[in-house]
Parts: sequence; structure tokens; C-alpha cells
Amino acid sequence: MLLPDSSRLQFTPDLTICRLLNGMWQVSGAHGRIDPKGAIASMVDYLDAGYTTWDLADHYGPAEDFIGAFRQQLAATRGEAALSQVQAFTKWVPRPGPMPRAVVERSIDVSRQRMATPCLDLLQFHWWDYGDPAYLDALKHMTDLQRDGKLRHLALTNFDTEHLQIILDSGIPIVSNQVQYSLVDRRPEVYMAKLCQERGVHLLTYGTLCGGFLSDRYLGKPEPRRGELATVSQQKYKRMIDAWGSWDLFQDLLKTLAAIARRHGVSLSNVAVRAILDRPAVAGVIVGTRLSIAEHRADNARVFDFQLDANDWQQIEQVSGRSRNLLNQIGDCGDEYRG
Repeated sequence: MLLPDSSRLQFTPDLTICRLLNGMWQVSGAHGRIDPKGAIASMVDYLDAGYTTWDLADHYGPAEDFIGAFRQQLAATRGEAALSQVQAFTKWVPRPGPMPRAVVERSIDVSRQRMATPCLDLLQFHWWDYGDPAYLDALKHMTDLQRDGKLRHLALTNFDTEHLQIILDSGIPIVSNQVQYSLVDRRPEVYMAKLCQERGVHLLTYGTLCGGFLSDRYLGKPEPRRGELATVSQQKYKRMIDAWGSWDLFQDLLKTLAAIARRHGVSLSNVAVRAILDRPAVAGVIVGTRLSIAEHRADNARVFDFQLDANDWQQIEQVSGRSRNLLNQIGDCGDEYRG
């Protein structure tokens, strides 16, 4: 196994996770074709290396089906007990509208069937329109379905601080909120992390590598043109970088992270991930997996080989202090999806 014990976190009393989650957004079709057979074989390799926790969604193409096939193969080859080693966190992203129990239960049942499991480990709920209060109806039905044994834990994705508090104050047992969080986008540090610490809610973070921009690949490189951005992730996070600051400032950040990486004997991306793993309330960082196409398991494992010190953070903050305030520009966590 590549990963040390420090890669594990007691996420809930009954659920231990890997702090580097395998993100399955990249199997949705916008990042190239994925071979299903090769993908399942690759998932077994991830499990054996210690990467046991998967992040997916009902709308990530075949992601839930891949989890189902993976679970079935694992049970057939290693026995039902092997399934306890796997944690699969899916999302439900419904269209706004009335949320009677039948609608909620039907969607959960579809995910359970696709993922070949009687009980979802974690269901992360997203809602597009805060002006429609039916999100509270949906969450209350999910709480009932949790008591019925159809899901173990209830979570959110891309909710802002105000509405997370409303949900918690309504007595709904949320264990985590998934938000964008990186050394470029540090909005969760303003309001979200404090509330999560006070109320015992974890943060799961995505975009932590800015679609691959926070890596050695872009160090010292000219600003890419729009036509050179080959994936949806690159297009999305280049816009985020543009909102944060200039390409020259981003190069200063990369140079700073590269110098820190050299001192610790790790990669630039390792530093970018370690920085967010160490932030308050963060339980895990989601790193995209291009199953059967590319893998970075050995390099990612080095995240757990070092710690950032006060000098490292001082250098990072010197660059961050020259950037634009994304909270003022975009809003709180998830507001970019509700403009």
C-alpha cells in the first residue's frame, strides 16, 4: 500500500475515509472517453494502494455504474467483506421544484441500484435556487430515508454559509459540505470554515489543483490561449485564475510553491494539496482520476510525507495578499453556480 496511516481520517463514528478522495467528475465525458473495463481494473489498483474513498454524482456520466460494477467485481473476487474497505460518496442534483417524498426516494433508489448497494455511504445534496425553499423539504425527506436505512449520512455540496446554517438550525444532521477550495480560491476561510468548526461539519474540497494549473506543468509557461484549454476543468479554473489575479501573479504563486516543494523534496502539486488539507475543518481533498488514461498515485501519496512550516505559509501569504478578493467578486462558496 502506498499510503500511510496518516492518510486516514475518522470521518464519522462509523466511517473512516482516505483524505485524498478519488474524484470521478472526469469520467462524465468532458475529459475524453473512458474504457469501462479498464476503469474498473484501475479502481482496484487505487483500492490496493490505499485510495479507498470515491467522490461521484448522479450526473457524472457512468460514475455510479462504475462504482456498482467495481463493488460487484470486488465481492465476486474477494468476498462481501471486502466491500467494507470502499467508501463511495455520491451526489443528488435535482432540478428545483416540488420535493415530495416520492421524488426524493425514487432518486435515491436509482443511485442505490446503479451503485449496487442497499445503503448509500454519503449523499451530497445540491440545490440550484435558494429562492425555492423546497430544498428543506427534500432534506427532511432524506433524513427520514436515512432512518429507513437507505443512506448512512447526509451532506451538502456547494451550499453557502448562510444556507448551511439554516439547514443545521432546522435540525438536519449534515456531516459535510463539498466546496471549491484552493490556494487561488480561499473563500471558505472567510465564513464557511468557522461555522463548520462550530457545528462539527467537515469540508470536502474540490478544485484544489485548479484543474491541473497548480502543478509543475504550468511553471514558467506563457498564458494559455482559450483554444489550448482542452478540458472543461481547464476552462473553468482558468476563469477562476483570471478572477483571482493576472497570469504573472499566478506565476509568482507557482514559483513560490515550487521553491517550497524543493525544500521538502516533493512536487508543487503536493504543496498545493497539503496546504488545503491543513486548513481548519477540511477532512479531505478530492483529486480527479482519469481512470485507465492517467494516474498519479505515487506522487499524490507524497502529500503525507511532509508538513508546511510557518516560513512556508509566510511566503504563500505574501503572494496571496496581492490577489483580488474572490468573495467580493464571486460571493460565498457555491455562489458561482447561482449567479
